[in-house]
Amino acid sequence: MDVRNCVKCGKIFNYLRGVPMCPSCKSELEDQFQATKKYIRDNPNANIAEVSENCDVSLKLIRQWVREERLIFSEESAIGIECELCGTTIRTGRYCEKCKHDIQHNLDGVYEKGKDKKYNKENSAKMRYLRKDNI
Repeated sequence: MDVRNCVKCGKIFNYLRGVPMCPSCKSELEDQFQATKKYIRDNPNANIAEVSENCDVSLKLIRQWVREERLIFSEESAIGIECELCGTTIRTGRYCEKCKHDIQHNLDGVYEKGKDKKYNKENSAKMRYLRKDNI
């Protein structure tokens, strides 16, 4: 059993996974999230500072929900955050579509290079030697 202190209120609780927060604080946080989501739905032209003030939620927490893709702002909304790579205004997540594509393309290139070194049945019976540059 893993017992920890809640990061928000300091109470001791049985920790299972995720953010070390007691069940009552998690429930309170979820209620804040639902209220924020409803406010944004009802007031699509409100900016992020107004949302924070009217919902009594920190800007940091709103940005975290957007980065986690729990909150997604409509195209008409004045709310947006910056892409972590290029700084373009985005509606949800961490990266804009262009940066996501670039990251995926770069990772695909790494994957393709690794395919060349895959196990080959024809070479399985041959003797192998360690190369000195790998040591």
